[in-house]
Amino acid sequence: MSKKWEVKRLSDVLKIQNGYAFDSKSFSTEKGTPLIRIRDIKGGYETETRFIGSYDKKYEVKAGDFLIGMDGEFGCHEWKGGKALLNQRVCRLQDFSDRIYPRFLFYGINEYLKAIEDVTAFTTVKHISSRQIENIEIPLPALQEQQRIVSTLDEAYAAIAKAIANTERNLQNAKELFESYLQAAFTNPLNDWKDTRWGDLCHFVRGPFGGSLKKSIFKKHGYVVYEQKHAIHDHFDQLRYFIDEAKFQEMRRFEVRPGDIIMSCSGVTLGRVAIVPEGIAPGIINQALLKLTPLKGVSTLYLKHWLRSRAFQNIIAKYSKGAAIPNVPSARILKEILIPIPDLRRQNQIVESIELVSEETKNLESVFEKKIKALGELRRAFLQNAFNGQLEPLEKQLA
Repeated sequence: MSKKWEVKRLSDVLKIQNGYAFDSKSFSTEKGTPLIRIRDIKGGYETETRFIGSYDKKYEVKAGDFLIGMDGEFGCHEWKGGKALLNQRVCRLQDFSDRIYPRFLFYGINEYLKAIEDVTAFTTVKHISSRQIENIEIPLPALQEQQRIVSTLDEAYAAIAKAIANTERNLQNAKELFESYLQAAFTNPLNDWKDTRWGDLCHFVRGPFGGSLKKSIFKKHGYVVYEQKHAIHDHFDQLRYFIDEAKFQEMRRFEVRPGDIIMSCSGVTLGRVAIVPEGIAPGIINQALLKLTPLKGVSTLYLKHWLRSRAFQNIIAKYSKGAAIPNVPSARILKEILIPIPDLRRQNQIVESIELVSEETKNLESVFEKKIKALGELRRAFLQNAFNGQLEPLEKQLA
């Protein structure tokens, strides 16, 4: 902070308006005036809830207002949507004095809110009060300097946002390119592959149904109970649940072995698969997993890649359509799904080409992800320099 900047308490330069406790009996999802709740602040455009009752117009929010969520994460966000209502546990910064440029405060206040959040004790959710916000002390340069800083930050943030958007688009394009390649890899140009029942390619074991794996039986150590997350992230070293020797022997048919494929059977992760690696801790699958043991003449990697392809995901989505919670159909139905499969030599060739493209795609994704992270750090550096009184014009900082 420049020594020439004076420090002001927020209560001296603005007022804070707390939201109103609108009656939930008048909430609607289809009609009425949009109601801004904490969950809506970050997006800044839409609300999940509407209010169909009468209200005091002083609680109307307009585009350009600065709002702070007072539970959970403490952050100030600009509302960019249309007319909406200020609900309880959301506050608005308003009635700014001529000593402060509102957007200057918007850029600077989140650092102070984060500091409060970091030291706030909580049982379930952190809370902040309007009094705490009013007591924040912020350094203020002359009004003209505030406007210059805001102008530079606006320009820098717009340029960085554009660069991030372009990089994110490139990242998405790289992922889609691999998905297209994966789809093409399973196309049979000579029509010499066999469409084979899935049940003739694998041995199927669905995880135990009913209450046979109640949490009350879990131990601190023992045989692992593998979960959906292991099919999603391949993190077979992240273990939470264990059973004893007696329970393991009772449920031995659900044991996983290296080379097995496990598949998530329900929820948003339905159809996600992973190959069980060598060296895992002995254990069983839980009720949300399907264990597949490929038979002789079937490449485990070929099958894994096909199960990860859009073709299979479309099939599994069709079977689960209409369910409140997507759920894999019975193993009997799954076994009838036809999978295009060439001879083992061709399977291995396809796997080799897919994994080569996959590795190149991952390298490309890594480059894009690092660039996105660097751009985020650049944005933070601009902000830090601004409130240290060291912000140069944009062209100089990017030179």
